[in-house]
Amino acid sequence: MSSSTVITNIASLVTNDPSLGDTSPLGLIRDAAVVVDGDRVAWIGESSKAPATDNRVDVGGRAVIPGFVDSHSHLVFAGDRTEEFNARMSGRGYSAGGIRTTVAATRAATDAELEAGLVRYLAEALRQGTTTFETKSGYGLTVQDEARALRIASAHTDEVTYLGAHIVSPDYADDPAAYVALVTGEMLDACAPHARWIDVFCEKGAFDGDQARAILTAGKAKGLHPRIHANQLSYGPGVQLAVELDAASADHCTHLTDADVDALAAGRTVATLLPGAEFSTRAQWPDARRLLDAGVTVALSTDCNPGSSFTSSVPFCIALAVRDMGMTPDEAVWSATAGGAQALRRTDIGRLTPGAYADLALLDAPSHVHLAYRPGVPLVTGVWRRGVRVV
Repeated sequence: MSSSTVITNIASLVTNDPSLGDTSPLGLIRDAAVVVDGDRVAWIGESSKAPATDNRVDVGGRAVIPGFVDSHSHLVFAGDRTEEFNARMSGRGYSAGGIRTTVAATRAATDAELEAGLVRYLAEALRQGTTTFETKSGYGLTVQDEARALRIASAHTDEVTYLGAHIVSPDYADDPAAYVALVTGEMLDACAPHARWIDVFCEKGAFDGDQARAILTAGKAKGLHPRIHANQLSYGPGVQLAVELDAASADHCTHLTDADVDALAAGRTVATLLPGAEFSTRAQWPDARRLLDAGVTVALSTDCNPGSSFTSSVPFCIALAVRDMGMTPDEAVWSATAGGAQALRRTDIGRLTPGAYADLALLDAPSHVHLAYRPGVPLVTGVWRRGVRVV
């Protein structure tokens, strides 16, 4: 039988439910309490009105927010790309070719080595408040290596994405069409049982619009829902293709035309912004303000990967989004929680409301604004995932 716990003396509680709090998108409640029963939130409200429970946790006037939902990461890989990063920061530009370095290291790694790396990065993210994460394949680029990456990932999260179409495999450099046939055929058959999503890097040097459409359409026919790496390095067809196919998210969204923004505003596709990538490549920042003002739903995620964004810290990405992408602290926190949940088409995470999973982060601060106000400071001092305190 599950026991109930009240978490009380919360100075400021972000619920992401306007009907529960101050009618803002964050649904803020001051002097609040949360009742957890089993793995779910059972009650939310003011501390003075909290019902009786089996256990009580007094958080001493600190802020509580929903656990972060990191809806874009690449955590199944081996090796690192320190030398590439060092060269880039010393004056050499970024090119997609670096992915091949990781592909070679990943193919050479054992299952145990890949899983140990994944577990390490997940623990690192959890300590920083991430309670839900999506992760992708994409560093194997053979039938066997893509399938094993997804099999390993699916033991640790339900949000697993097949990204055989990360780049054209070096083995097929002279015949991209044959690689697309593999990705939509034998590789898809091997990978679909282990994944919920299918993704493609739609970019010059990777896959064009027609190839991306073929790949995502094949995935949909196998029951996988599309997401897409779109418009990161240049203008292109990715964003409008995402909306056309009802992709859950278009990720990066750095180079957008007015037509791209209008398409996102009119559809259900979430624009997932990944400021760690721009930070780590000294690239142009996405314009979050333009998207938000147009009515687009925006998510914030880490894009944690060894090449272009080797951070697992959502708080760091929140600080970047506020400082360099035109977001307010409230918007950035919403996008890193409820926005990430929408990018995964989930309503049971990213919010603290009765019936949702009891995934929450305790901040050593009186307000969620401190996540941007105190960048680089480890403010997350407690994490509950599905009702269990894990940090």
